[in-house]
Amino acid sequence: MTDDAQRFTGMYDACRQRVWAYAVSRAGRQVADEVVSETFAIAWRRLDDVPEPPLPWLLGVARNVLRDNVRAEVRREALATELRAWTEGDVADQVTERLGILRALATLADDDREILILVAWQGLSPKEGARVVGCSSAAFRVRLHRARKRLKQALDQAAEPGGLARTEQAAPRPHVRNLSEEWS
Repeated sequence: MTDDAQRFTGMYDACRQRVWAYAVSRAGRQVADEVVSETFAIAWRRLDDVPEPPLPWLLGVARNVLRDNVRAEVRREALATELRAWTEGDVADQVTERLGILRALATLADDDREILILVAWQGLSPKEGARVVGCSSAAFRVRLHRARKRLKQALDQAAEPGGLARTEQAAPRPHVRNLSEEWS
């Protein structure tokens, strides 16, 4: 056996139980064996970096392995949640809802639509939106409030029986483009 193999075997024999106990205390028995395996695999690959005594270093590696496992689990859960959200409900209902929102947006003035898009779709704060539009934060908040009210009115009107037909037959406004076709 080489010196590296002997050093690693001695370190493994001396520290394995304590690394396993640490992993169990943090994540439970089901995860502990995997954490110990990964910790010592890293120790083998980085044997020259392992200081004496090795236990604190090994526990630090085990902590990082546990943290990486938690991060991976969070990512998996977030993806699963997002996929469930995509598949829940009827696709036709989602399309209809989107079309209704786009049609309601299309009835708004360009200024109202821009403010709503900056906040809702671009995720800007009122302060950031005010910089984009070139007004004060207070003025932007007032415009945003009014634009939201007009959007709600347009959505309510569209939800009424025959509401969409009335909206589409309304007198054309020269400053309003049909965005339902552009954004769909």
